[in-house]
Amino acid sequence: MLDAFPPLANLVHKGPVVFAFDFGRYLVAAALVAAIVWGLRRTSLRTRKIQAREATMADRRREFAQSVQTVAVYTVVSAFIIWGVDVGVLHRFEGSYGWAGDLALLAAIIVAHDAYFYWVHRAMHHPKLFRIFHRAHHRSITPTPWAAYSFAIPEAFVMIAFVPIWLLFVATPVWVMLSWILFQILRNAMGHAGFELHPRWWLSTPWTRWINTTTHHDLHHNGGFNKNYGLYFTWWDKMMGTEHPRYAERFAEVVAGDRAVGAKPADSGATAVAA
Repeated sequence: MLDAFPPLANLVHKGPVVFAFDFGRYLVAAALVAAIVWGLRRTSLRTRKIQAREATMADRRREFAQSVQTVAVYTVVSAFIIWGVDVGVLHRFEGSYGWAGDLALLAAIIVAHDAYFYWVHRAMHHPKLFRIFHRAHHRSITPTPWAAYSFAIPEAFVMIAFVPIWLLFVATPVWVMLSWILFQILRNAMGHAGFELHPRWWLSTPWTRWINTTTHHDLHHNGGFNKNYGLYFTWWDKMMGTEHPRYAERFAEVVAGDRAVGAKPADSGATAVAA
């Protein structure tokens, strides 16, 4: 019976391993960032906490439960991805293009994923889509690293859809895909840390100012609901005019230890999602 529907066979035979791997990388990334924040909050850098409000244990439990749900969705979709690779619809490539080629491809997938994330994220903020797709994630007004995968089921499907779309067009070495998914979850956990982890000079040099900081995404959760849609980079937000106008100023305040702005209520959009 299982052989008649290969994705189901993949889910039964390979699903537990896929779930364990994906849950494991989420757990390690979120726990690592949470531990770093916990430690730093007990040093002179404790003033880098972005918001005055503290996330509650109920917030963390909800974020964790929704993230486990997301991993379950990813496992189901992975069964279809494996089937797509087996039948040749999606590219299989276990070799290498050489170090230069592989690193260039890793950079390309990161840039492509950032573009994909920006546009689907912005689309999910449309009033007709928001409640179905993205409201669950925005219940975290003061996010923690555990919110990295805190998605509703429809949003989880949108997020994992990037993988088969990429593999439909690009034959990618296994180590490149693994490197990207590890990079992705770590950056996601950092973006939801609620604590600025980047050095104070980050926005002062052209070498780093185009890379998102924790403050950039934290503003999206509290005070900039329709701003700062990017994941890794600020390019799309700058080009499309969706970067928060006070982002640089707020970053400077946070790294200087001024949380006064973070104590203000979230904007109307963020307040609405918590209702």
